[in-house]
Amino acid sequence: MIKIETLTVQFGGVRPLDALDGEFKAPICGLIGPNGAGKTTLLNVLSGFVSPAKGSVSLDDIALRNLSPVRRVIAGLRRTFQQELVVDELSARDNIQAIADHISPTRQAAQEEIDRAMEFVGLTPRANVLGRQLNLYERRMIEIGKTLIGKPKAILLDEPGAGLNETETERLRALLVQIPEKFGAQLVLIDHDADLIASVCIETMVLDFGKLLAFGPTRAVLDDPVVRRAYLGTA
Repeated sequence: MIKIETLTVQFGGVRPLDALDGEFKAPICGLIGPNGAGKTTLLNVLSGFVSPAKGSVSLDDIALRNLSPVRRVIAGLRRTFQQELVVDELSARDNIQAIADHISPTRQAAQEEIDRAMEFVGLTPRANVLGRQLNLYERRMIEIGKTLIGKPKAILLDEPGAGLNETETERLRALLVQIPEKFGAQLVLIDHDADLIASVCIETMVLDFGKLLAFGPTRAVLDDPVVRRAYLGTA
């Protein structure tokens, strides 16, 4: 569970997050809102790349605010970014190996976790292909595969479906819904694809100009007229 209390981020006179409260309790949670709503800022605070002006965040009752990004990883927090962090000169497997070397307790444990992650994201046949030769979907799968190393507790996904075609999005959806049961990790998902959010997220938080607009069961949230005007641009 991720808990957020009176979280405020201040950049000069701008508040990307303004006294935000909420608890992500469901196995898969959505985080949506128009551009500039504060979604990525919230993920940056949770993962330790942005320091809040006030407020607190915690993961399973572990206070995160004073922990470095590395300590948060050790505590079980994982993160993907809008831009894939795939090393072009490393193979698909070695990209995941680079993470496992820093997290897994032994080399044998690392190899087992890499094998499991590669198989889960469907990259085993592409294990020796260099990063620069992988397509967008495969690069996204490397990013997700990296988050599955080392017994994650929570995984923050920043627009994993962006740029994917319909078939790839369906494959992504089928993969995401399995992660909580197979790996024991909670997911928090940012995406502009309302259909993807509706199909995988049990509860969803909506931000608008850094403030909480709505939070609750996903279908009810997406059907809320206020949310539809702010997020979907419809009445």
